[in-house]
Amino acid sequence: MTGNNTPRGLFFLFFISGFPALLYQVIWQRTLFSIFGVNIESVTVVVTAFMLGLGLGSTFGGWLSARPSLARLTVFGLVELAIAAFGLVSLRLFHWVAGFTAGVSAFETFWVTFVLVLLPTILMGATLPLLVAELVHRSGNVGRAVGMLYFANTLGSAVACFAAALLTMRYLGMSGSILLAAACNVTVGLSTLLLYRRPAGVRLPAVAVNETASQQLLPFSAGLAIAAISGFISLGYEIVFYRVYSFASGGSPRCFSFVLGAFLTGIAFGSLGARHLCKTAESRVLIRSIAALVLLGNVVGFLSVPVLAWAVQYASYEFTLPLAAVAAGLLGATFPLVCHISVDSHGNAGPGLSYLYLSNIVGSAAGSFLMGYVLMDLLSLRAIAVLLAGFGIATALVILTAAGSGGKVKVWAAGFAAFAIVYLSAPSLFGTLYERLLFKDEYETGMKFTDIVETRSGVVTVDSDRLLYGGGARDGVLTTQLLTEDNCIRPFSLSFIHPSPKDVLLVGVAGGAWSQIVANHPQVERAIAVEINPGYLEIIRRYPEVASLLKNPKLQIVVDDGRRWMAANSTRKFDAILMDTVQHWRSNATNLLSVEMLTMARGMLKPGGVIYYNTTYSDDAQLTGVTLFANAIRFGPFLAVSEMPLLLDEARWRRIMMQYKLDGHAVLDAKDPAALRRLEQLAGYLRQEDSTGSLHLAVELRESIQRRTAYARIITDDNMASEWKK
Repeated sequence: MTGNNTPRGLFFLFFISGFPALLYQVIWQRTLFSIFGVNIESVTVVVTAFMLGLGLGSTFGGWLSARPSLARLTVFGLVELAIAAFGLVSLRLFHWVAGFTAGVSAFETFWVTFVLVLLPTILMGATLPLLVAELVHRSGNVGRAVGMLYFANTLGSAVACFAAALLTMRYLGMSGSILLAAACNVTVGLSTLLLYRRPAGVRLPAVAVNETASQQLLPFSAGLAIAAISGFISLGYEIVFYRVYSFASGGSPRCFSFVLGAFLTGIAFGSLGARHLCKTAESRVLIRSIAALVLLGNVVGFLSVPVLAWAVQYASYEFTLPLAAVAAGLLGATFPLVCHISVDSHGNAGPGLSYLYLSNIVGSAAGSFLMGYVLMDLLSLRAIAVLLAGFGIATALVILTAAGSGGKVKVWAAGFAAFAIVYLSAPSLFGTLYERLLFKDEYETGMKFTDIVETRSGVVTVDSDRLLYGGGARDGVLTTQLLTEDNCIRPFSLSFIHPSPKDVLLVGVAGGAWSQIVANHPQVERAIAVEINPGYLEIIRRYPEVASLLKNPKLQIVVDDGRRWMAANSTRKFDAILMDTVQHWRSNATNLLSVEMLTMARGMLKPGGVIYYNTTYSDDAQLTGVTLFANAIRFGPFLAVSEMPLLLDEARWRRIMMQYKLDGHAVLDAKDPAALRRLEQLAGYLRQEDSTGSLHLAVELRESIQRRTAYARIITDDNMASEWKK
């Protein structure tokens, strides 16, 4: 080998290697979500495919590391170059495959995703066992090698999360971020090949056995179990943290990267701390340390949720991320310790580490699946937090018992007491959790949502004023009362922009007001409404004003991601496609506002058809629409676009409005003077022109929109122009 024999350079290179790994994961997952949808089924299968690929890669890396004649660092360098090569073609490959597979079932989505990411994730997963085997061969200490390498690589991944949230996704988009990631891989690969090469057949001498060398102090099967359980608990808490942080942020796209970055930072420094504990060969001390870390990690994880809800009343949610980092660090520190006491460094550490890593990943995948996909549909967040804490406490007690700790009765009694405290304190700690997270510094004692529906797809809440919130952001008002609510004019104005909307597609149902109004439109004969979160349907059932839409024979409600459904039904044709889209800055809003989405929707229009959607006053979204379509008008935050001239007709609109009935009752009574005055007021809104883009109810023509938004960016799936500004 040439160059310095100390491993510091390898630690630095492995730190850099962690940066592109997470950048790829964030970008690839985002790309696959745009192809397969962002409903919980698609998200689950994509994430699971990634994790299984990493697990298989770990096993492959362990097998490679056991080859006695293998130059491990040479292989590591070549692996980095191979990852870069795949990364450079990945987006083009994914979109090529999308042309054949978009809209397939969840089962098919899993296998397509798994095959797509199998090669790069296997390569990524193989790197840790290779480097661990190399460093253990030098130092003889598994725990210290794993701890330092895990720290370096995980910290690099954490930095990537924060860089993606704050810089790369905003300024480089997905294509530019891929180029940056590939450049990092090439740098690591070439640097490793140049600095750490050694002639074929030359092996480094093994380190002499000393008091710090790892010995197998714990049965390997027990190590596998602890690695899996710690991964399960850790990912369970990550799911919990992501839900509360996402709700607190109102669905910010940065939230996922911030939470993942905080978690990885905690794991990184937890691994670094565990490295110092690996100096001892005293098995009881190490096993008790693992139990203590599991116990403390669960206590901190459980308490962090209500503490976060209290803290956001006084500071931005970003300042509370260290809470997640501490919990993750305590749980993450267990992995190097488990490796240290269950892998014998006198043999080949690579395969042993690979199986432990695989076990940890399988446990993590199980935790993510069970918590995020199954239990979130069955239990409240409070119940899940209590369940996780109880499982963690029980795990710590079992580990302590296995370590032969004295006073087993006292230990278990203390454990039951700890769980009793958790269980009994949960109602008060979690009682106003969502109210505090939503209202923040405006929260006052006594504030209470009238309805809360928690599903694996998200959290829907309603306050005493019938304001509806989805995922921590306002979704609208649970009312169809045109006499008192100005917002209702937008769905009621459909006949103003289209002469005969017989077939209508609605993307998003939310509180049901739009769907109720459109399904009862006198001209509409058939309507399909696609809603990603079934929790909204439960809310609709509870409010008589909109509940009847669930039984309306003209309306078919489909629970799915809107874009995914459209990809699977691209041959369907509609007179109007309506999208009361989420705020343009929220996570995955691009999927509904991009050129690619509008192009897909355009292909589903009948001649003269109209797309009518909420831009939430985004200049980027408005410029995208008026650039793609030759005909457009803006009505408040809504944009109507069409390939054919828009036949605006106030007289037609007035006639339809006087025919409108909801649940058998006229929307505007021709005999009621107040109703007629209201009709005149609404007609005035349709005649009022606005060139500033700021009026809540006014019409702006296409030419004016183009001039006003000339500085903005056209939204594409790649640049996500509107999401990363806030």
